[in-house]
Amino acid sequence: MDISSKAKDILSKLTVEEKISLLSGSDVWHTVGIEHAGLPSIMVSDGPHGLRKQVASQDNFGVGESVKSTCFPTASLSACSFDEKLLYKMGQAIGTECRKEDVSVILGPGVNMKRSPLCGRNFEYFSEDPLVAGKMGAAFIKGVQSVGVGTSLKHFAANNQEKRRMSVSAVIDERTLNEYYLKPFEIAVKEADPWTVMCSYNRINGTYSSENKKLLTDILRTRWGYKGMTVSDWGAVHDRTDGVKAGLDLEMPGNKGVNNAKVLENFKAGKITEEEIDACALRVIELSLKSNEEKPEVFYQNLEENNHNLAVEIATESAVLLKNNENLLPLSKSKKIAVLGEFAEKPRYQGAGSSKINPHKIDISLEELKKAGFDFEYVKGYDLLEKEDSEKLIEAAVNISKEKEAALIFAGLPPSYETEGLDRENMKLPENQIKLIDEVCKVNENVIVVLMCGAPCELPFRDKVKSILLMYLSGEGCGKAVTKLLSGEKNPSGKLSETWIQKDEDCPAYKNFPGDRLNVIYEEGIFTGYRYFSTNGKFVNYPFSHGLSYTNFEYGNLKVEGTTVSFDVTNKGNIKGKETSFVFVSFPESKVISPRLNLAGFSKNELEVGETKKVEIRIDERELSFFDVENETWKKHDGKIIFGIGGSIENLIYSDEMSEPKEIPDLYFEKTLGRPLPEKAGKAKRPFTMDNCLSDVQSSPFGRMFTKITLKIMNGTITSEEGQDQMMKAAMLEMPFFSLWVSSNGMISEKVMKLLLWCFNHL
Repeated sequence: MDISSKAKDILSKLTVEEKISLLSGSDVWHTVGIEHAGLPSIMVSDGPHGLRKQVASQDNFGVGESVKSTCFPTASLSACSFDEKLLYKMGQAIGTECRKEDVSVILGPGVNMKRSPLCGRNFEYFSEDPLVAGKMGAAFIKGVQSVGVGTSLKHFAANNQEKRRMSVSAVIDERTLNEYYLKPFEIAVKEADPWTVMCSYNRINGTYSSENKKLLTDILRTRWGYKGMTVSDWGAVHDRTDGVKAGLDLEMPGNKGVNNAKVLENFKAGKITEEEIDACALRVIELSLKSNEEKPEVFYQNLEENNHNLAVEIATESAVLLKNNENLLPLSKSKKIAVLGEFAEKPRYQGAGSSKINPHKIDISLEELKKAGFDFEYVKGYDLLEKEDSEKLIEAAVNISKEKEAALIFAGLPPSYETEGLDRENMKLPENQIKLIDEVCKVNENVIVVLMCGAPCELPFRDKVKSILLMYLSGEGCGKAVTKLLSGEKNPSGKLSETWIQKDEDCPAYKNFPGDRLNVIYEEGIFTGYRYFSTNGKFVNYPFSHGLSYTNFEYGNLKVEGTTVSFDVTNKGNIKGKETSFVFVSFPESKVISPRLNLAGFSKNELEVGETKKVEIRIDERELSFFDVENETWKKHDGKIIFGIGGSIENLIYSDEMSEPKEIPDLYFEKTLGRPLPEKAGKAKRPFTMDNCLSDVQSSPFGRMFTKITLKIMNGTITSEEGQDQMMKAAMLEMPFFSLWVSSNGMISEKVMKLLLWCFNHL
């Protein structure tokens, strides 16, 4: 009997109450099992760049301790590999660790678009380009699921900021929504068939994702053909009955039956049918059965070591050499160098929040440089917590740099600067780091900066230093990967999967990020990331697809035959290297407005010295089409198509004469949206409802007092690392009362919640 038949058989044996019990978890990490029906409970755990399985504590914020596992590079770095095979291997490795820990589903990957570099969770996301995010996400999913472990594709959809993420409404026109924000999900669903899809917290055009029938059923199931299970983000359920009717199968975390009771009450009142309940319960049963099927054989021998080596490999293959004047890198070990920056001894290798991994070990750059035989002297240069005297630290750094042949500075964003739950206020690096780099550049002409961060930063030193190596958040193998690249043992081959703008004001979403209390307007439409900058020709520090190598590649012999683009790539340097080649398309005669350049395909290849390879990239018809809103379908662009090929958007060879960049015309966003824009929301006022949060009730004297006491109690009872405490505070202040009540796991009753609302409204 196949899974579908078994699931239907089990469903037929259940009462309505038992079916409803399946629609929410038994606790934070487990589904409900029903013993008499032969239905086991399964465990899910956080990801996506490693397994975060909690055992002793039950929180979904990344504060509680988790079992040890491999911390792989975050998506912000791994996407720069442009290597789907590498992402597949990473997925397999994480899936194997899940198997060892009896985890059935890992919560990832995240394929949300990088609308703004200020989004605090960008380190978990792949790209500003939907094709890249979709392909990388699909490869990861295939890898995990190849060993019999499920994935949860998230966060569906339009979750592109952390500010008010649990309630803000993303106001997006239909063409932009389909062409840009839904596209990576569609690619991953159709190519990899994830076991589950996780809905986002936010609203889309006014409707919560957790009860959005158009999103969860009409698009995901009817249009895309998805057959798997949908699950809420933790605490994302607004109205559970509406969610079931919309096609949200499983609510997480469990809440001791609070919402199940509401569903049962509404069933008895005739507001929801048993067929609607059955549809969701059946998919939960199918997931449980699939998780307990016979699985492929996996091997745990030397797992920790093998996966650590893979983490190093991924970091090495993905790191991006942004600048390398006078070929300062690779760095000769015979040179006497100064190593500066606290990140050299305390690396920033992962982000804060629900993805926080407890690694087996961490490769420290200072130790790895010493092992590799580099001749260096180290001083701290700056204090990450800014408690020590910066002037003295910088003075010591300058003194040792004066007589050295090169200065290697480790810089980047401290954990408190970017975390789940909070967006960055700006793109600036800490002032003490900027001053350190400036002062060292005055006494040493050979300065190399190694950057550790989750997202783009301002680079005021860009023209002062000779070399910049971008490591993003490179996982537990960071120190070894850095050393291999600096020494030349490995040749950098990563390329940017997002644009590094000069300052946050340059971002096309700048004036509409993160929006107001209720709405965020996506007025830039389809002109996001490189699509915006390549169209209007505005200068950026480093464009999407930029990345240098220790060798040189030459392109030629471009041919276009139907939808297949071919060209030659030759390694013209003196060492072997890997090159990612890109195909961009342009539609100069299209009847609909479009960006000047759109990524249509990419391929990564290794070439020996002097070797020439013919690269063929087949372009999917979808990449040559736009979403026709009126007919809710895809149509091919009119007129000729210009193809551009090369190793970077900076240096493309075109199949036809290409237009020059020009100002983007007025997009008449309100017209494309099809309705008036929502009025800007002011401060929340009484009467407050379950849709409000603690941040909203500050106009109430009781609200201010209650918030102050709540935060004081929280500060005294929760111990967390830098970055985590800020996330917890933001979550407490911005969590809607409907979620705060349900997520309290019985600590706050409905009666108490209603009493608090009365106090906020009357005291």
